[in-house]
Amino acid sequence: MNIPIRRYDWDYSDYARLPDDGNHYEVLDGELLVTPSPSPDHQYVMGRLHLLLAPYLERHRLGVVILDVDLLFQTGQFLRPDLLVVPESSRGGITRRGIETAPSLVIEILSPTSSGIDLVKKPARYGDFGIPEYWVLDPEDKSAWVWRFAEGTRTAEQVRGRLEWRAPGAPEPLVIDLEELLRPL
Repeated sequence: MNIPIRRYDWDYSDYARLPDDGNHYEVLDGELLVTPSPSPDHQYVMGRLHLLLAPYLERHRLGVVILDVDLLFQTGQFLRPDLLVVPESSRGGITRRGIETAPSLVIEILSPTSSGIDLVKKPARYGDFGIPEYWVLDPEDKSAWVWRFAEGTRTAEQVRGRLEWRAPGAPEPLVIDLEELLRPL
């Protein structure tokens, strides 16, 4: 269950003092969002996705994929996506605190406790922050919700079967078989 705690003056030092208790903490529009630790199936999908993205990015020298890291845009906006891609040109935005630059791709893996946040609250913020593309993978439905903000759209497209992503500067797209990626343990 997501437990929102309203407070509008969060700064990074407040956020950094949150307990390391197994819960997943984020601050969105000044609201503290708390969700339980992800399930084994969630973590399995996240690992498989990392194994697809990392070689593609390395082969073409496009950047790095990072799992479960703080994404720090501004005071009051401290997000922690499941995976994100930092372009090679923005590696300087990877700091000890987290990622302090706009990633080229942000990915969440849907769980029952995160759907309201991942599908409703986060897309608008990611669009506002200049994230080119945002995905929400739905293991139950074997589909992905894809926002392509770089193309000027603010609505999601539901993708089934085959998902393609062309990283900026990539000579070829990364093609992901969603049925295979989202299969359970």
